[in-house]
Amino acid sequence: MAVPPVPQPLSFPPLTYAKLSPRAFLAAHLDSPTNPARPNTRAPHAFRPPTVNTSSLTHANGSAVIRCGDTAVVCGVRAEVLRSEDVGYLRINAKGKGAARERKDDDREDGGEGNEEGEDGDRESEERDRDTIADLGLLVPNIELATGCSPLYMPGNPPSTLAQSLSQRVLTLLHISNLVPFEQLQIWHTPAPLTTTATTPKPKPASISTAPDAPDVRMEEASDSDSNSSAEDNGVKGEEEGKEAEVKAFWTLYIDILFISLDGNAFDAAWMAVLTALRHTRLPRAWWDADREMVVCSPSMAEGRKLGLRGAPVASTFGVFERAKGGMGGVGEGGEEQKGEEKYILADLDDFEESLCDEQVTVVVDRATSGTRKGKGKEMKLLRIEKSGGGVVGVEEMRACVQMAEGRWKQWRAV
Repeated sequence: MAVPPVPQPLSFPPLTYAKLSPRAFLAAHLDSPTNPARPNTRAPHAFRPPTVNTSSLTHANGSAVIRCGDTAVVCGVRAEVLRSEDVGYLRINAKGKGAARERKDDDREDGGEGNEEGEDGDRESEERDRDTIADLGLLVPNIELATGCSPLYMPGNPPSTLAQSLSQRVLTLLHISNLVPFEQLQIWHTPAPLTTTATTPKPKPASISTAPDAPDVRMEEASDSDSNSSAEDNGVKGEEEGKEAEVKAFWTLYIDILFISLDGNAFDAAWMAVLTALRHTRLPRAWWDADREMVVCSPSMAEGRKLGLRGAPVASTFGVFERAKGGMGGVGEGGEEQKGEEKYILADLDDFEESLCDEQVTVVVDRATSGTRKGKGKEMKLLRIEKSGGGVVGVEEMRACVQMAEGRWKQWRAV
């Protein structure tokens, strides 16, 4: 007599289980009493280790490749010259610390002159420089996702909503953090001093422009087109008193971010690619040629200078996962899914976890460069907090996110 076969229990592979009931699948991993971990084997507060490669693009002024897990980003920085007379500014001179600006169609009263010295004055100067960079559009980020990096973003499609929102978030953080100093983007020109005075019977024979020798951005050359800036004299000027130095052009940085692979947390990866590329950006030596009335750049990059930045802000994004009551999903009296009070804060979300987290928080921190007392070292500074969706995150959860963001900053600085 044949023995009837023993029925086997119904089971599914993990990937099938994740597709059939993704929320219960993630909750089952996080509810483990011995070793709570996500499906990707990371702890709830663990970040993916980053991999950085710099100067990968030959024809860019600066570039970087960032990889965090299966998210890979390439960033290239391209510098172009913007003449000051092509924008709405009449003149930028070198009086005082920072630039004194006169705008053509700006009827706002400038109250920055005559302010007290110290931190307040520096802060107001940085705010004016930040507003000027934003008004001139000297930082232009652009994110491209239609590269086949994900099944949702296939090549040939128009820019997605995510790509446009990421570009705007990167631009906002560039301005808020004041990462690129305004003086680093200025191309100066100092006209030659006046050579004819009342006591000099014979002018000097050589007053034409020559190639500058100073490595700084401010280049000293003769300019017969700037005679109206300091030629109005009430008396007689000596040879040592000439025209004021002024900005003839600006550097505009076009920052292109290209996603090779996207597996969640796109903003953090894009921002770190931008920060790393800017830290390795070199601007060529440039000066104003008065004869041709144009900016001339040296073809040798060895004569260029490294772009100086203010600090190194790091962005960390967290997601809030709420599991339903009962662990495997509960249904209320009205047939609606009930969400329990228990929640999990997950750091550095992947693509699967992002689809299940309705609430996300992005924290940007950096080491304070000023305002700390001597002998106590530099303290961590909170630059920005972004929050989207949900209302679960409270004061305690936000404090925990900030602490984890500080740890992420130290991890990036060690790379």
